[in-house]
Amino acid sequence: MIMKIVTSHEMAEIDKLTIDYYGIPSIVLMERAALSIVKHVLRFNPENVIILAGPGNNGGDGIACGRILKTKVKNIKIFQLFPEEKLSEDCKLQLSVAKKFGIPVVAGYPDDDQIDKADLIIDAIFGTGLKREIEGKIAEFIQILNSFKKLTVAVDIPSGVSSDTGEILGAAIKANLTVTFGLPKRGHLLYPGKDYTGELFIEDIGFPEELTNNENLKISLIEREFALSLIPPRPKYSHKTRYGHVFVIAGSTGKTGAAMMTAKAALRAGSGLVTMAVPAALKIVFQSKVLEEMILPLPCTMNTLSKQALPEIMDFAKEKANSIAFGPGVGINEDIEIILRELILKSPCPIVIDADGLTVLSKILNVLKDAHSEIVLTPHPGELSRLINIPVKDIEKQRIDIAQKVAKELNVIVVLKGVPTVIAEPQGRVYLNTTGNPGMATGGSGDVLTGIIASLIGQGLSPLYASVFGVYIHGLSGDIASRRKGFHGLIAGDIIEALPEAFIELTDEMDSES
Repeated sequence: MIMKIVTSHEMAEIDKLTIDYYGIPSIVLMERAALSIVKHVLRFNPENVIILAGPGNNGGDGIACGRILKTKVKNIKIFQLFPEEKLSEDCKLQLSVAKKFGIPVVAGYPDDDQIDKADLIIDAIFGTGLKREIEGKIAEFIQILNSFKKLTVAVDIPSGVSSDTGEILGAAIKANLTVTFGLPKRGHLLYPGKDYTGELFIEDIGFPEELTNNENLKISLIEREFALSLIPPRPKYSHKTRYGHVFVIAGSTGKTGAAMMTAKAALRAGSGLVTMAVPAALKIVFQSKVLEEMILPLPCTMNTLSKQALPEIMDFAKEKANSIAFGPGVGINEDIEIILRELILKSPCPIVIDADGLTVLSKILNVLKDAHSEIVLTPHPGELSRLINIPVKDIEKQRIDIAQKVAKELNVIVVLKGVPTVIAEPQGRVYLNTTGNPGMATGGSGDVLTGIIASLIGQGLSPLYASVFGVYIHGLSGDIASRRKGFHGLIAGDIIEALPEAFIELTDEMDSES
């Protein structure tokens, strides 16, 4: 089953239907939530635990934890941060029960000495429904609490993190781990919220699968099991033509490396054949570097491919290519614009557009409405900003929504690179990647991804699933490379070289499960 990711509104609807339609009382869900939190708390064998309880059902979860923990830890104390008249009904009920069980409940905030003596803090102040900025005394308290750097377990989401955007709403508790219920929320996975979430645990507390795996939930997480299902088959009776011919249109004076990395990545990702369309003036440069790749020298300007190359490009696209990778280092001028326009309008196979290709595309964006085949765009936020005239900072704040909107409006698949990389398609489905690391923030990493996606399309995956799996295996290769090279010394070539090992790691697990 694919893991869905939800907004606060979607989670509230799931919660409401579970209670109102399926008939599971809210207090039962609260008890299950508390039990799942306690399970994680006890992993640390704490002696002195304090619980920070807010006014809503998140606070009720925390209070229930206190009652369950009474006989399991040496000292437990609940701090009720809001007056009783502001508590939700379920929170009031849990508070009443806790008091009858003799749990110490303090109205107000813990002082510095109480915080200092605690082994573990349970953050149950605000949950996923928080929309406003945290201000005043509670914001000051959160800042003080964070300064103690105490082991902290957050209930559902760290207080102060927007569950929809990952933004910090004034102030937020920095948790070591977060226990959430049913499904992960956007804010757990988007920065800076991800940093505040710590290790994320998703607990099943009884929401019906019909709700948590509903097709109306459009955002999904790319996890290992899903990635495994997308690996192109490799039957014993095979031939190189079975695995696609990738046509790489890339490279210009001073940027031959971008084309080479795209082509090499396509081969390492499993392509049977790769041909590079290169400026004839650079033929010797490319010929001296290639082994498995083929080159197609074409008419050129002083630095880049010329529009005179268009007939040969179109013939190759129609007669031999299964996918096209366009843009890495290809250059930016009117000739490249003419070539890209014709490819979009007439290419019989899908096109992956990146780097210089995206800059050129920004000048002819309207041509996408008449595209002959599916188009994949792989921008980083700066490139997307040039395409849609939205500031980078606004794109970073709304990575999911903007990728989803652009994919729909331009009728393309958008691979918005970054942390996390977001893949969106025109019908509204969105996928968030779970692999990758800071070492991959290096020149050429995007060229590698372009080659991988084009390769997977050529091997028979749909452009959407080629993008989804391509992003995952690209990140996994980076993770494998970082184990040997670290983050600071990682370069794009290391990602390419780790691709075979990434496939082995995935297929070994697949074999062990079969």
